[in-house]
Amino acid sequence: MQTKITELFNIQYPIIQGGMMWVGLAELASAVSNAGGLGLITALTQPTPEDLKKEIERCRTMTDKPFGVNLTILPAIKPPPYEEYVKVIIESGIKIVETAGRSPEPFMPAFKEAGVKVIHKCTSVRHAIKAEKVGCDAVSVDGFECAGHPGEDDVTNLVLLPAAFKKLSIPMVASGGIGTGTQMAAAMALGAEGINMGTRFVATQEAPVHENMKQAMVDADETQTTLMFRTLKNTARVFKNDIATQVTEIEARPGETDFSELQPLVAGVRGRERCIEAGDINDGIWTAGMVIGVINDIPTCEELISRMVSEAKETLQQRLATFTD
Repeated sequence: MQTKITELFNIQYPIIQGGMMWVGLAELASAVSNAGGLGLITALTQPTPEDLKKEIERCRTMTDKPFGVNLTILPAIKPPPYEEYVKVIIESGIKIVETAGRSPEPFMPAFKEAGVKVIHKCTSVRHAIKAEKVGCDAVSVDGFECAGHPGEDDVTNLVLLPAAFKKLSIPMVASGGIGTGTQMAAAMALGAEGINMGTRFVATQEAPVHENMKQAMVDADETQTTLMFRTLKNTARVFKNDIATQVTEIEARPGETDFSELQPLVAGVRGRERCIEAGDINDGIWTAGMVIGVINDIPTCEELISRMVSEAKETLQQRLATFTD
């Protein structure tokens, strides 16, 4: 399956595992890459740049295929040492970086000089155009269906993908709401050169999360996510559980939302320790996309990618071909 994305990243299939906090570890990244996709280590999951260097080295012992690093750039009172993470990425010989959040423009000269290919995740056409302008090699266009931060425009991929495709010259990857080969085929029909999946890869055997979380996604339907932080203009899509419901109820009160009231409920460490590690899926916030409505099993990454590629080819060659007869 050759596309501009497989050529750009030297991978077998145009399927990328998105960067996910606490989940993008060497175990998952290497499994995706070994299966022919592109696995990504999440830089900020590692507490220090030195820890990221060790994780990259560990991943290299698990795969000889291309893999990359996700670097999410977000505003913070005390921001992480981004420059040091970038330095480690470059010095470790990583040649593919997925950026997200704020523009990667400040780091583009260093990445370009080191021959690093950059794909930037965007939630709007205007941000995709900006990413192309600052020198990104590709964009990952993230629709409203996605887990995590879908932006504030609320545009789904059925509209967002063709709108972005019309304005871009660089390759586009479809992200958000994708978990089957038929969806992959649909995204490519809308102009995508590949797909990016986060939530779907969490429900695989190699994902380093508690089995209760994986099973919860299998059991859920497409309505079991919710949006929080809307009142703070920092919308996040998460699994609809007891804590998420408490958060949205607080936000629904009249007047401005006081984040200090939400903080103990939404703390990342709480979600990691209680949900991802301990398996209590109701006692913390964890991100999940609407794609949980089409997740019905917990395969290996190899089984998932192989099945998706077969489904995509069958959809493109047989089902869609009937419309051209």
